[in-house]
Amino acid sequence: MKRRLFATTVALGALLLSSACSGSDDSTEAAQGPVTITVNGLPPDTDPVNRKNFTDDVAAFMAEHPDIRIDAREGMMDPQTFSAKLAGGQLEDVFYVYFTDPQALIRKRQVSDISKYLGDFPNTRDVKPELMRIFSDRTGRAYGLPSQNYSMGLVYNRQLFTRAGLDPANPPKTWAEVREAARKLSALSGVTGYGDYSKNNTGGWHFTAEMYSLGGEVATQDGETWQAAFHNATGRQVLQQLKDMRWTDDTMGQKQLLEYADLLQMMGSNKLGMYLGTGSDIVNIVNQYKGKFDTYGLGPIPEGKGTLGGGDGYMFKAGLSPAKIKAGLTWLSYKSVAPDRIAENLGRANRNKEPVGLPQPNIWVAGSASDQTLVAERTKLSNVPVQNFAPFAATETTIPLKLEPPLAQQVYAVLDVPMQKVLTDRNADIDKLLAEAETQVNGVLGAAK
Repeated sequence: MKRRLFATTVALGALLLSSACSGSDDSTEAAQGPVTITVNGLPPDTDPVNRKNFTDDVAAFMAEHPDIRIDAREGMMDPQTFSAKLAGGQLEDVFYVYFTDPQALIRKRQVSDISKYLGDFPNTRDVKPELMRIFSDRTGRAYGLPSQNYSMGLVYNRQLFTRAGLDPANPPKTWAEVREAARKLSALSGVTGYGDYSKNNTGGWHFTAEMYSLGGEVATQDGETWQAAFHNATGRQVLQQLKDMRWTDDTMGQKQLLEYADLLQMMGSNKLGMYLGTGSDIVNIVNQYKGKFDTYGLGPIPEGKGTLGGGDGYMFKAGLSPAKIKAGLTWLSYKSVAPDRIAENLGRANRNKEPVGLPQPNIWVAGSASDQTLVAERTKLSNVPVQNFAPFAATETTIPLKLEPPLAQQVYAVLDVPMQKVLTDRNADIDKLLAEAETQVNGVLGAAK
């Protein structure tokens, strides 16, 4: 979901390989002079700091690579306009996508295969294989690169944990522990122990995350066909836990039908103990709701059998010449898949008073040279209490990352309903809710090609 992407993500470093941008398999373009590529991702005027960072990067890149010109344009991935841009020939050469987009674009042959050029960019070998698979087909051919990532964990209020007699350095690791901690937190005056969403697709989003945490699925694929996979014991467990916490324990508060900003606001006002979220949520709580980094912690997702992850990256539109693909890879290696510029970019973020030290995004294989560089520079330049996020960081590489289902927003809209019912109706029939949702989700997934 777009709202969950890191609002203050720092671009990662640079790969400056002159060999990667010298020469071209397209003699016509070479004869005409510098290769020009269009790219999107330029922040709007309403985001002046990040817009300046972007334009500064473009100017510095072209100064170092005079044989490449960058035509930077505003905009990200907009599902409402993407097809029209593609059909009308208006899609940029190198364009931004969410992790939910690449596989459909690859199947429809709307992107260029960049595999044979990656050897000229050795730092791409340090990118996590599970992230590269998002941008690859079943034979391993790549069509793009990731630029940032996130996965979900347990956001919690360390101050309230201490007041409730809980250890803020040891957040709950199972859903049973979450339930018990919620009871203790709710015993504090004016505090809701645990919060969850159920409105505007956020309920379905969290139902999916909770299914994944228990090792379940929301949708499974058989060949080219997708079908719902939550009407089972795992789906019942998710909803029963929430129903019990809401009505038996009374630890989720009376106000329900909550959406994204509601839980952040409750956290910012010290009225909420725990909820599922990401490191970027903590940034938003601080920036938008007057919270303080010292107040909050981030732990692993309960049970840890899987965590919903997401992020973004860039792909190459179909039909690009080799010269343009190489130019695009050179740009991405400077702007986002770029460990050599980590210190520069983290230093810039620190000077701009942006948070440095959160465990994500980190697209690099744990222990790789790129990962070691990032970790070392974050430690040196951190301006947030890194120890508050240590429980999450300790399990980040061991919990499997799972992506959103196809047609995620439509699926989430259906799954909002069972979440709403168990949180607003003490007599909600869980099996009936799951059965009805299964029928509707299968109807949605019939359009997933």
